[in-house]
Amino acid sequence: MQYKLIALDLDGTLTTSQKNVTERSRRAIQEAAARGVHIVLASGRPSVGIFPVAEVLDLKTIGGYILAYNGGEILDCRTGAQLISCTIPEEYYSDLAALARVYDDVTVLTYNHEGVITEDAQNPYVALEAKINRIPVTEVPDLAAAIEGPVNKMLAVGTHEHLRAIQRQLKDKYGDRLNVFFSETYFLEIVPPRIEKAASLERLLSCLGIKQEELIACGDGLNDITMIDYAGLGVAMANGQDAVKSRADYITDTNDNDGVAKVIEKYILGMESVE
Repeated sequence: MQYKLIALDLDGTLTTSQKNVTERSRRAIQEAAARGVHIVLASGRPSVGIFPVAEVLDLKTIGGYILAYNGGEILDCRTGAQLISCTIPEEYYSDLAALARVYDDVTVLTYNHEGVITEDAQNPYVALEAKINRIPVTEVPDLAAAIEGPVNKMLAVGTHEHLRAIQRQLKDKYGDRLNVFFSETYFLEIVPPRIEKAASLERLLSCLGIKQEELIACGDGLNDITMIDYAGLGVAMANGQDAVKSRADYITDTNDNDGVAKVIEKYILGMESVE
């Protein structure tokens, strides 16, 4: 099979535990692009948190796409064009922001062009999200009132037990008007309906004239399962969650041991013996 597009999750997949891209992975991605393979950075991160990785890979020059907010936005790195943008209705903002006040250990955040905005900057999971994306946090007294412009995603953070209760509450109230799912046990994603990585990749493939079987998707987390199921070759990282590995066609090495590079070398560059 000649693969024509590779979709790469970032955290726990392309980036190491220190949130860096290794030189081996960078070289492998650039060589794949030179052979005509489309590169897609597919992450739950906001676009502002993906731009630095795209810059390291020089996607503005070699070409590629950013699939941010688990698919709520797709950007063309070469032209800067926004190909897809799906947003949460403005009339939901106050209700979703109020979730932050239900439990002491739960808060809700979203993003602006600079970083994270939230009503509780001291929440440790807010700090984790900011650290992952390498962006600042701004604390505001009223999240809904502080939002300027459309929102692609809100994120409820806290203990899993309380987030599960919030997930049930949102599903009961909004049904299929919102998609609410876990990317990590402490991150509850709140996005527009039918937004997840596989659905957005399907739209991108259609735009590019690429077949589903010509797609490789690599991931480690719960929000990667849909694209791993959808891809012609679904790849889980060795450090991935068991639920992800059980759905994969292939399990590569860990994110700290060049797992992504090894997939590209094996299935795109034809370097079967590389370890």
